Amino acid sequence: MLLTSRSRRIGGRVVLGVVSTLVLGATGYAWSQLHRLDTGIVTADVIPPAAQVPETPTGQPLQVAQNILLVGLDSRTDSNGNPLPQNVLDSLHAGSGEDGGSTTDTMIVVHLPAGGAAATAISIPRDSYVDVPGYGKHKINSAYSRARASARSHLSGQGLSGPQLEVAADAEGAKSAIATVEKLTGLTINHYAAVNLAGFAALSQAVGGVQVCLNNPVHDTYSGANFAAGPQTLSGAQALAFVRQRHGLAGGDLDRIARQQAFLAGMAKNVLGSGTLTSPDKLSALVDALQGSVVLDKGWDVLSFAQQLHGISSGTIGFVTIPVQSLSLATPSDGDAVKVDPEQVKTFVQDQLSSSSVSASGGTRKTETPTTPGSHGGVRPIAVTKSVNPPSGTSTAGTPQQPVTSNATGCVN
Repeated sequence: MLLTSRSRRIGGRVVLGVVSTLVLGATGYAWSQLHRLDTGIVTADVIPPAAQVPETPTGQPLQVAQNILLVGLDSRTDSNGNPLPQNVLDSLHAGSGEDGGSTTDTMIVVHLPAGGAAATAISIPRDSYVDVPGYGKHKINSAYSRARASARSHLSGQGLSGPQLEVAADAEGAKSAIATVEKLTGLTINHYAAVNLAGFAALSQAVGGVQVCLNNPVHDTYSGANFAAGPQTLSGAQALAFVRQRHGLAGGDLDRIARQQAFLAGMAKNVLGSGTLTSPDKLSALVDALQGSVVLDKGWDVLSFAQQLHGISSGTIGFVTIPVQSLSLATPSDGDAVKVDPEQVKTFVQDQLSSSSVSASGGTRKTETPTTPGSHGGVRPIAVTKSVNPPSGTSTAGTPQQPVTSNATGCVN
């Protein structure tokens, strides 16, 4: 993949805020904190009426299957449209306020079946070359930034400025990202959530850090990743560096996705099993971080939604990655991209969501990377999914990729 000046952008930020919301527990204190979250979080009107789902009566399980688009934004503003201070950007190895392109460097669709006791998280490589409605063929992470830039120019011409301009432009970017993901996957997105780069650091600190494990030591000046091999607990800027690194990794963005998935699995286990939900201090810190970091779609009743997911646990959250045909597709104007087949992706997604059972073994789980339509008949929860990077310029369409999974200890590259 091309290593350009944009490589300094924060990539691979996992949307911890929403996953935290999905797994909040059933204690009375948890509900009081969720009420506080529900009244203080930033929202955006980005889901069309046709995609909105009817509310489930309080206390009953989720009655309608739902799809949530989680994105990690390469943004130098907070959820209210205010610029992030330079000292914050410096601490996160984020460059200056001019370096970010407002791309969606993390894109995950979380599917929740009726009943709400399981979840399947489907990762989409940020450089997937797809049709962006209204803009032609481009990398999927630019769907947000292209629509945002167009809206920003139009709205500023009408006199809008400051944080209001940024928030309004962000909403148009979100709509474009949603439409692009829907076209690629064939799914209807019912909810949307986004987190900015500073928010990721704050959220990982709020949950007390997450334990990860590396196969080898790493040192990457672009992301700031500087870690020894083996297990370690990361939070704040260190956690951000762990999930954003892709330089020096054999699988490039697919290795980075493996880290995202491993971090998500560890975070879910942390929140569900370490007393976060029953500790007033920890839960309050988590809600504080969510309020300053996450943007949700307007009308999403977080309190009611969390009540419908009381059966979910870390063992019932499965992670998969869409099938990839090549990591080095030459494009007319976007440099090297990831080649994907939309029909293959749609078939794969439907295969995952039609599974009647989800393994709930907990801990480290793994599966092979799917390469052909229908190659997997059901969801196989994983902590890591990686693929070998094919030689530059070589197409692997129609040929099996060799799966590379985590080792017996659950470590990743």
